[in-house]
Amino acid sequence: MAKQYETVIGLEVHVELATKTKIFCGCSTAFGGAPNTHTCPVCTGMPGSLPVLNRQVVEYAMAVGLALNCDINQYCKFDRKNYFYPDNPQNYQISQLYLPICINGGVEIETAGGKKTVGIHEIHMEEDAGKLIHDDWADCSLVDYNRSGVPLIEIVSEPDMRSADEVIAYLEKIRTTIQYLGASDCKLNEGSMRADVNLSVREVGAAEYGTRTEMKNLNSFKAIARAIEGERARQIELLEDGKEVIQETRRWDDNKEYSYAMRSKEDAQDYRYFPDPDLTPVSISDEWIERVKAAQPEFQEAKALRYKEEFGIPDYDISIITASKKMADIFEQTTALCHNPKKVSNWLMVETMRLLKERDMEPEDITFTPENLAKLIELADKGIINSTVAKEVFEKIFEENIDVERFVEDNGLGTVNDEGALRETIEKVVADNPQSVADYRSGKKKAIGFLVGQTMKAMQGKADPGMVNKILLELLQ
Repeated sequence: MAKQYETVIGLEVHVELATKTKIFCGCSTAFGGAPNTHTCPVCTGMPGSLPVLNRQVVEYAMAVGLALNCDINQYCKFDRKNYFYPDNPQNYQISQLYLPICINGGVEIETAGGKKTVGIHEIHMEEDAGKLIHDDWADCSLVDYNRSGVPLIEIVSEPDMRSADEVIAYLEKIRTTIQYLGASDCKLNEGSMRADVNLSVREVGAAEYGTRTEMKNLNSFKAIARAIEGERARQIELLEDGKEVIQETRRWDDNKEYSYAMRSKEDAQDYRYFPDPDLTPVSISDEWIERVKAAQPEFQEAKALRYKEEFGIPDYDISIITASKKMADIFEQTTALCHNPKKVSNWLMVETMRLLKERDMEPEDITFTPENLAKLIELADKGIINSTVAKEVFEKIFEENIDVERFVEDNGLGTVNDEGALRETIEKVVADNPQSVADYRSGKKKAIGFLVGQTMKAMQGKADPGMVNKILLELLQ
């Protein structure tokens, strides 16, 4: 009988915090500046420069820890992790090994297999490294230190996950929680959330863990799921062939759907950690913790329950809307303006989701205002524009956040309710399409759809469909 294998997965999730300045200096953390423009002697590791801790980093780390059910270490400190790499200007990274800020947390996830809790071993604060840009044309590597010193938290899970589905559910839960806190935008494509996957396999029923590998370079949930399946298959194949799995760091190539070895996996002693002599320990008072707790927002689960009671929209809509704080904010603010939660939900679930998918965007990238969506719903409800025009106008709102009323007026998009003009157009359509008229009168009722379409085309989409149908039925009968 073939052996059955179980996958064991733990994650190290790095999250860039949404502070305006870096963790130990006053340089900007803004994404996308010209190379090496957001730098100073501290974040480029110049001799004699001294770090000063950004208080907001500690507050965000605490907020995330509390939201993920962690204990807060009220006495925590920073350590130096020593290694040489060109994007690491000091030849060490300031991190937390011995006394991290948060420990012993956990989050509940739900997959098709049911609910389970994934433990969180610790959350620690650290600085990000710079970025190497490999220039194939010039055959050289260039260094950009803009990211060096950007504040990170690293969320280290217990090895409690057993499948790609559980990993994605865990990551989505963490991402949503952090976005609700406003502690990070968690954009995988910009690197503000990055996950390293530690994975091993063992025979079902075995007590000991297998040898694990760590996979890096994972910048989307789909890539993470593919990497897990690929690495699981690779390790099982090695074991089936009687070979050993080597503990190492591997780089996932999502185009080739293959991982390759980068380096043997280091242990803590390889980094020669020691307490950072330039930074004093962080002392966190009970009052500070209480202040951070009191400022916690309404999270997804609580919001979903409230939406069900307050707005009466479908459970599926609630789950999609509350999965993104940006989407939930737009929903609530638009509903407060137009008092029509069902219509607001429909615009977000259908047209907004369609455009996000077409443009490969995240809900966090939405730029239109609740005021403009509320105005659009109002114009459609009053019959000032019809549903076809409303969709066209919404695309403009989505792209440019235009003033709806002015756009409708300037482009003459208001619905034509002049019955005389409409009747004249419809009489011409009926006269020009004798076959469709004959089909309708011989019992093919669907033929009226063609005549409605021709009328709308003649009216440039601006007719009231109800009135078109009413006049057509009169003429046809």
